[in-house]
Amino acid sequence: MSPGSAGAAADILVVDDSPSKRYVITSWLRRDGHRVTEAATGAEALELLARHPAELDVRLPDIDGFEVAERIKADPRTSAVPVIHVSATAVHVVDRTQGLSRGADAYLAEPIDPDELLATVQAMLRYYRARRRAERLAGRLTRLVETTAAINAATTLAGLLHVGASGAASVFEGPATVAAASDATGALAVQVDGVGGLPAIRPAHPVQFAEDPLEGLVGTVLFHQDGGPWWDAPVWRVVARAKAGREPLHIAVPAAGFDEDDSDLLRQLGQAMALAVEALRSYDEERRTALALQQNMLPASLPAFDGYEIAVRYQPASEHASVGGDFYEVVAVEGYLVAAIGDVAGHSLRAATIMAEVRHALRAYLVEGHAPGRTMERLNRMMLRFLPEEIATMCLLRIDPATGETRLANAGHPPPVRVLDGRVAVEEGRVALLGVALPHEAEVAFTLAPGEALVLVTDGLIEARGHTFNEGLERLCAAAAGVGAGDLEEFCDGLLATLSADSRDDDVALLVIRRGPAGDASG
Repeated sequence: MSPGSAGAAADILVVDDSPSKRYVITSWLRRDGHRVTEAATGAEALELLARHPAELDVRLPDIDGFEVAERIKADPRTSAVPVIHVSATAVHVVDRTQGLSRGADAYLAEPIDPDELLATVQAMLRYYRARRRAERLAGRLTRLVETTAAINAATTLAGLLHVGASGAASVFEGPATVAAASDATGALAVQVDGVGGLPAIRPAHPVQFAEDPLEGLVGTVLFHQDGGPWWDAPVWRVVARAKAGREPLHIAVPAAGFDEDDSDLLRQLGQAMALAVEALRSYDEERRTALALQQNMLPASLPAFDGYEIAVRYQPASEHASVGGDFYEVVAVEGYLVAAIGDVAGHSLRAATIMAEVRHALRAYLVEGHAPGRTMERLNRMMLRFLPEEIATMCLLRIDPATGETRLANAGHPPPVRVLDGRVAVEEGRVALLGVALPHEAEVAFTLAPGEALVLVTDGLIEARGHTFNEGLERLCAAAAGVGAGDLEEFCDGLLATLSADSRDDDVALLVIRRGPAGDASG
């Protein structure tokens, strides 16, 4: 039976072992506009029942109507099919009760009045259609919720459109296409040819993006279109935008079978996807801004020191992760080689801006000629006063290039790794993080020997899912042992390749300082 109004024609199965009774009943139903199929036995009825509401005679030659009704209601495929019992003999209350309790939706006793029969049929059809509509809507709402959760978990525009197209095909049980655009990807369109189909990239139709029924405003518009842009048949399309001035999101589904409930669902899906697309765009814009700020804050060039080699690296987090506040610094102050590496907590544009403030304050205190411990103490006071909600780690060292004498202050940062002739040592001596109200003047003193190298990293190169910080530090020590006397730039590239995961959740800064062998004064 096709959904429709209460008075619409339906397919009805009449089951009775009496040809004359079947003829009378089917005549009434056909005159009322219904399409009727006849069956004389219960077995025959069970073969046909999947396609028809049923009117059953209680007394059948092989299986009685009670059992046929039970089987109809027990099968999930036909449990919603309305069943009307008709009987010439079973007119007692107990018989009616048995009929209704075993699956019948109505019970009529002969002689049957034609108007009563037709009214009963219409009542059953109203219930059947309402139930079918409710079940259909409930199923689509469930799939809409699942699709909304999936699109909000997407990390790229292409991934979001793939999930959205598959979800739309599932919700509306047919083909679906979604399209959107971003500065990074340009216009993208993804189509799914049916439920369970594989999403496929389609050309983003030029007309589609030239039209803007919202006229640049925020909102959602649903409209009927005679064809395309991806099908010749009529379609329903939704155009949605969550922020003025952006390219809108487009969803198209075939118009066949589309009803008022589907209109509401398509609007909801359009709104959800437009919000998810805008969130990705905003995230991508913030990430690119933070990355540009962070990279512009790093030193454009490194000072040269006779007898020392210095190499640095900065790698942002993977494409789908936020930018953090990692930085490094190398400056010459009153003849000393002063180097720092640090990390502001957090992953956002704010973390990058806090990093810039900390780095500028560091330079100001260094110019005043303070030792590493005193400089760290002043940085901590500055953060407690002006950035009370922020914390950061930093490793700061000052080297006398002539002697290699080094003073180190470490505020909660991964310790430097010292490497000499393949022997690796970790230089401990950490104090509390910057931004914590504790003393920070403590220093560690040591001498960087000829041929010795210092390897300093941020925690993004040590911490990763699957192992502890100490395990990560051990991996760093093992990889750093190869710093040797070879090319320092190649060593940095190899170290990153060895320790970096394919997709990191954190950015990485790397600073390597190597003192030349005795008698080597090259810079």
